[in-house]
Amino acid sequence: MNLESPKVTTDKSQQEMFEFLTNVENYEQLMPESKEKFKVLDQETFLFALKGMPEIKLRITETEEPKLVVLGSTSDKLNFSLNIHIDKLNENQSETQLFFHGKFNAMMSMMVKSPLQKFINSLAENIEKL
Repeated sequence: MNLESPKVTTDKSQQEMFEFLTNVENYEQLMPESKEKFKVLDQETFLFALKGMPEIKLRITETEEPKLVVLGSTSDKLNFSLNIHIDKLNENQSETQLFFHGKFNAMMSMMVKSPLQKFINSLAENIEKL
């Protein structure tokens, strides 16, 4: 299953946005209002839970400075990655878009597609507010 957020523009340079997104503590600011739990586990890993959803642990699995941050799930049951692409618009602005890639069976995909789309759209909206 592949989902993508709308592209959002921020008043942060591409490098500033990259540095923000490679610090896992900053993801708490990006979480939707339905966040019930957020915990940094180490420099590359954090755990969060949203209302009505199980806890999810994400780890920064790949970076390509200054244009890509990849977060991967650490769970075998929920096998997915969230690729965050950062494009330079000018010296003080960048454009960010999130791409969700998940390996779920058909039943699971039907159940999680809508909440996941809302989740990545919410992350993008919160990035835009930075």
